[in-house]
Amino acid sequence: MRILVIGTGAREHAIARALAADPAVTELHAAPGNPGIGRLATLHPVDMFDGGAVAALAARLGVDLVVVGPEAPLVAGIADAIRAAGIPCFGPSAAAAALEGSKAFAKDVMAAASVPTAMAHVCTTPDQVAEALDSFGAPYVVKDDGLAAGKGVVVTDDRAAALAHAAVCLAKPGGTVVIEEYLDGPEISLFCLSDGVAVVPLEPAQDFKRAFDADAGPNTGGMGAYSPLPWAPADLVEEVLDRVARPTIEEMHRRGAPFVGVLYCGLALTTRGLRVIEFNARFGDPEVQSVLARLETPLGRLLLATATGNLSDEPPLRWRNDAAVTVVLASHGYPESPRTGDPITGVESAEAEAAVHVLHAGTALADGVLVSSGGRVLSVVGVGASLAEARAAAYAGIDLIDLPGSHHRRDIALAASEGE
Repeated sequence: MRILVIGTGAREHAIARALAADPAVTELHAAPGNPGIGRLATLHPVDMFDGGAVAALAARLGVDLVVVGPEAPLVAGIADAIRAAGIPCFGPSAAAAALEGSKAFAKDVMAAASVPTAMAHVCTTPDQVAEALDSFGAPYVVKDDGLAAGKGVVVTDDRAAALAHAAVCLAKPGGTVVIEEYLDGPEISLFCLSDGVAVVPLEPAQDFKRAFDADAGPNTGGMGAYSPLPWAPADLVEEVLDRVARPTIEEMHRRGAPFVGVLYCGLALTTRGLRVIEFNARFGDPEVQSVLARLETPLGRLLLATATGNLSDEPPLRWRNDAAVTVVLASHGYPESPRTGDPITGVESAEAEAAVHVLHAGTALADGVLVSSGGRVLSVVGVGASLAEARAAAYAGIDLIDLPGSHHRRDIALAASEGE
């Protein structure tokens, strides 16, 4: 099986790593990739927003499957161009990716499918925003309707800050904001594969959105994650399938926009029960780094079955008993103003640790030297028989890596590893 992976981040590196371990995958390509992915796959300098160019590359390489990692190309319609060229694609059409591309659209779908979610107001003027904020009260939840790389949501007790974030969102072309009621309780990420009809869940994970320990600081794209969740209800996955994933997939099919790929269900276990915080149209980063570290089922065949409508024929997924903890190493100034170009050392030392692997995100090669090129630079993944062992491995790896001015959280999976 020949596969082409589209993207540049740690999510795509995790996918490429899992595909490279699949004996059925005989050839692996990535576009544009990163230095870490380049050790596993042949890299191609193609603009991932140019659907025609990506489809032409896939055709020239004779690949059996294209796997699209990031959300922005999906929302822009890259999967449509690939399928139009007759090549199977793991990733939803532009119409289906609107579940992530527009929070207002996602709310409409959830309402039609009777999916439990936060009450919300869709606002296009400052007056509507002010009225919605006052109707819910603090804490205020303000979401940019469109894509914002995981940084479009503000949760605050400060009404002025909520209004200010809304104003920034409204100032964009076609600016729309969604004001929601605040959902209490722990958050969970569950990825559900779908071929447009069948739905297969992966194992749940939890990520850490805030920049600093104890959930302090601004929202980021994610500073770490772990799986499994020993504290989650035993029937959680079945409940999500029955109340969230299947009804949503059925509603998308009914609308003539079948969802093919991975539906990321961002969930809150509130005092009033399960609620959907958001949908994404792709694997979550950094959660997928931990989830794929635990998946025993070969990934290539699974993604191909999803892309070709054969998911219901696949045997039940197999999982390792190990836990996995991912810690993100972020550049100086992330998330507001990340500094780039700093040298990175110690990655080889970290990878030499038996229970550690390092996934590249914001990295580049400058005259043969590995340097930072983005905000989230590396994901360091530790595995172990328990969360405590996996944590210890991840942090042992992190401590061997040097990136001037960098920061990372020290409390990823800490509470869960202590039985909280």
